Amino acid sequence: VQTAVVIGLIALAVFGFWFGSQVVLNTPYPALAVVTGSMCIPYDGACDGWFHPFARTLHVGDLIIVQGVNPADLSADYPNSDIIVFHKPGDPEELIVHRIVAKEERDGALYFYTKGDGNGVNKWPITPPNSEYDPWNDRQGVPEDLVVGKVIMRIPWLGHVVLFMRNSIGLPIVIALIIILVIVEFIVPLLRGKKPPEQQKEAQQQP
Repeated sequence: VQTAVVIGLIALAVFGFWFGSQVVLNTPYPALAVVTGSMCIPYDGACDGWFHPFARTLHVGDLIIVQGVNPADLSADYPNSDIIVFHKPGDPEELIVHRIVAKEERDGALYFYTKGDGNGVNKWPITPPNSEYDPWNDRQGVPEDLVVGKVIMRIPWLGHVVLFMRNSIGLPIVIALIIILVIVEFIVPLLRGKKPPEQQKEAQQQP
């Protein structure tokens, strides 16, 4: 029973933290794992967050904390501009994490020109030409209504846990471990404590 309570409390804490973070950070995606290397700047020929945990750009396996903000407050002061999370134009199911290179207002709405720090010839912090901007929306920028929020923190390595859970073997392994834990903690003790009918009958007949 104690183990079940602990598992339940852990699950409650995880879900409570997730939904609480959505409210506090004002976004449905308060934490995300970085899945591609488009934001990574190679160091000594390597683009790996394991060996460069304090780099100012993002690496595969980073866990990023995202905050919802007013699009008008987003900085386009490249190279110190904001890194934003947005729905990919034309494919809203996919989330992109890139840095703002420039922004402009058209017809009363803001549009953000973005680029992965590690993409193209002119990598961050070198100012890229327009031809290296992300090609979203025919290079017309990301409309403000597709912006989810800006990255306010990166936690090196922790995103690898999320990526492991998302791959084809990660989740089955976790489920299998939970099943094994339940068997060891509950089913095995029950089987050990259950006597055969003959032994139960003899025990009842004893004074």
